[in-house]
Amino acid sequence: MTAVDSPEKILFTSTTQAFLAKEASLRHVRDLHAAGVSFEPAWWRRATELGWTALLVPEELGGGSASGDGFADLAAVAELLGKTVAPGPLYPVSTVLAGLVDCAGRDAHGELIEALMSGATVASWAVSEPSRGWAPLEPAVTAVEAGSGYRIDGVKDRVEAGAQSSMLLVVARSAAGVRQFLVPADSPGVSITPQSSIDLVKQYARVEFDGVVLDGSAAVGTVEETPTLIDRQSQVAQVLQCAEVVGILQTTFDFTVQWALDRHSFGRPLASYQALKHGFADMKMWLEACRATTAAAVADVSARAPEAGLSASIAKSYVGELAGQIVQRCVQMHGGIGVTWEHDLHLYLRRITLYRSMFGTPEEHNIRVYQAAAK
Repeated sequence: MTAVDSPEKILFTSTTQAFLAKEASLRHVRDLHAAGVSFEPAWWRRATELGWTALLVPEELGGGSASGDGFADLAAVAELLGKTVAPGPLYPVSTVLAGLVDCAGRDAHGELIEALMSGATVASWAVSEPSRGWAPLEPAVTAVEAGSGYRIDGVKDRVEAGAQSSMLLVVARSAAGVRQFLVPADSPGVSITPQSSIDLVKQYARVEFDGVVLDGSAAVGTVEETPTLIDRQSQVAQVLQCAEVVGILQTTFDFTVQWALDRHSFGRPLASYQALKHGFADMKMWLEACRATTAAAVADVSARAPEAGLSASIAKSYVGELAGQIVQRCVQMHGGIGVTWEHDLHLYLRRITLYRSMFGTPEEHNIRVYQAAAK
């Protein structure tokens, strides 16, 4: 998933890693939390200058990637984000861009695509709804035709960076079928309420639409292609989160091993005790399995393979289920210090606990895998 096979990709990866180490350290994350801030707009604009937001955009629209495989490069960025549980709206912006660049008439959205790539604008995908599981193709929010446009009514929640976004890509049900609409966040009838999150810097919002009137140009794509667009966006979101979790797992595993080597009990390193050795062996096996399933999903989503949706569900199911167990074991191996605010372990545990329920729980994806196998 993070293999580097060209000088260009080596440069891209090393530049991203250096940027995150300098400007998105764990101390920076703690400082943002203390200030009640999710991310700094100026920081995000500097991040986009590294090309993160251009990776899913074709060259004819101003995008491109170092390796020619934009999604694989984006997954590598996500994994590096996991090392410091970095802030930023990478996922909401990426999912919106994935829908815009793949839809018919994408040239009409050229100005917004350019603004998202430059970091001048932040947008988010409004797809989840209150008290509902992961069912992006079955929205309760409605879009009723009104003259030459539409009237949007309903509620979305768990909209990442919703309060920081100036544009929302809203999934809604129309008479013709499921559609997506670009809704300016300051439109009359739009009400945005911040939601608390277990993560220190990931912020979400509840968005209410009360008779929001849009013109016809707000629709993204045709009725026929919208389900395919939403499936693609779902795969992008799910697999990028799995890639970040792999980065988190590798980081927490590495510093837990080092802790066990440095810490002594009765004159021996903790890592020399057989019970702990077995525990580390189990965690290493689970970690590599998480990496492998995520790498397979990255390859399928990147290639737009017919089984990409299944691969994404397999990764989301496995990684979502095992990640928490791995980090919880790391907490236990640290003893009392592992459950303190001062130690960094809880920053990682918070992020993976949040991700377990976003874009479908492991249980929901287990059902999808089962249904696919039963066909």
